[in-house]
Amino acid sequence: MKTLVINTALTVTLLFVLSACNTMEGVGRDVQKAGEWIEKKAD
Repeated sequence: MKTLVINTALTVTLLFVLSACNTMEGVGRDVQKAGEWIEKKAD
């Protein structure tokens, strides 16, 4: 189960990064949102 969550987190993060974030601030926001999504799914 942990492996699935980690793989999902990495995939989501990669998709956000590749979705044309041009600034580090944008990347940070996307990673934060991905983390929040993962936390909700873990509950």
